[in-house]
Amino acid sequence: MVIRRERALVLHGGGSAGNAWEIGVVAGLFDAGLDVTEADLIIGTSAGSTAAAQITSAIPTELLAAILSAAPQQRTGPGGPEAGRVPIGPAANHMEITSRIIAAAENAADMRRRMGAAALEMDAASDGSGQTRWCAVVAARLPSQRWPERPLLITAVDAHTGEPVVFDRHSGVDLVDAVAASTSNGFGVPPYRIGDNRYIDGGYRRNENADLAAGYARVLVLSPFGGRSRHPLEWSMHLAAQVDQLRAGNSRVETIFPDGDSLSAFGVNMMDLSTRPAAAQAGYKQGRVLVNQLAEFWR
Repeated sequence: MVIRRERALVLHGGGSAGNAWEIGVVAGLFDAGLDVTEADLIIGTSAGSTAAAQITSAIPTELLAAILSAAPQQRTGPGGPEAGRVPIGPAANHMEITSRIIAAAENAADMRRRMGAAALEMDAASDGSGQTRWCAVVAARLPSQRWPERPLLITAVDAHTGEPVVFDRHSGVDLVDAVAASTSNGFGVPPYRIGDNRYIDGGYRRNENADLAAGYARVLVLSPFGGRSRHPLEWSMHLAAQVDQLRAGNSRVETIFPDGDSLSAFGVNMMDLSTRPAAAQAGYKQGRVLVNQLAEFWR
C-alpha cells in the first residue's frame, strides 16, 4: 500500500455541539462537491475522535441526517453531556478543577501528570461501572467499529504517567476503545482502561494535535473552540503554535472556526445534547459557504 502524504484533516474536540458542528461542516463541503473525508490522514481528538471515526465509515450527509432526525433532547445544565441517556458527564466543578491544575503546573508535561492523577483519584471512589457504560455510549455512536484502511490517528494521554499516546489501526487497540479513551475527560467520564493502562482526553496532549500532520503538504483543521486555549502560551499547546510549526515544515494550512451563527447554536454549554441539531445545521451552512474558498487548496 502506497502511503500518500498530501492532505491531512484535523478534527478537534468540542463536546456534543462541536462534534455535530464538525459533521455539519464536512457534510456541507461534501454536498457542495468537496469531499474532505478523502484525506490521506485524519486526526481526531476528544469529540473530534468520534467525528473522525464516523466520517471514515459513513457518508457525511447521512451522518448529518441522523443528527437532525434524532429525538429531541432536553436541554441540560453545564454538567450533563449524556443527560437522559446515561449518568455520565463532566463533573459539575470540572472547569474549576482543571483550571486549578493548569495554574499549578510548571509545564505541559506536569499538567498532564496532574490531570491524570486527579482523574484517577476521583475515579477511585466510584463503583467502576462508568467504563462499561461509556464504552456502550461510544460504540453506539460509531457506524462501524472497525478501523478504516486509511490512516486515522486518535489521541489520548496515559493517566498514570501523563505521557501522550496516539492510537492507530496498528496499535492493537479496538477503535471503540481508542475513541472512548480520547473522549474520557477524567472528571465525570472516568479514565478509560485498556489492558493495564488508563487513559484520559487526547486534548491534554495538545489542543488540536495538528502537529501530528507534520510532513503533509496540505492540512485542514476544524476547531470548534476557534483555536483558543486555556493553557499558557509558552507551553505551545495552542493552535497558532501548531500552525507555525507545520508551515515551518512547508505545509500549507487552512483553519475553519465557527462563524457567528455556529457560535449562537452552541449556546453556553457545548456538552448539551440538545444543541446538536442547531450546531450541525449551522456547520452545514458554513461548509457550503466555504467550499469555493477551500476548493483550490484541497484539490
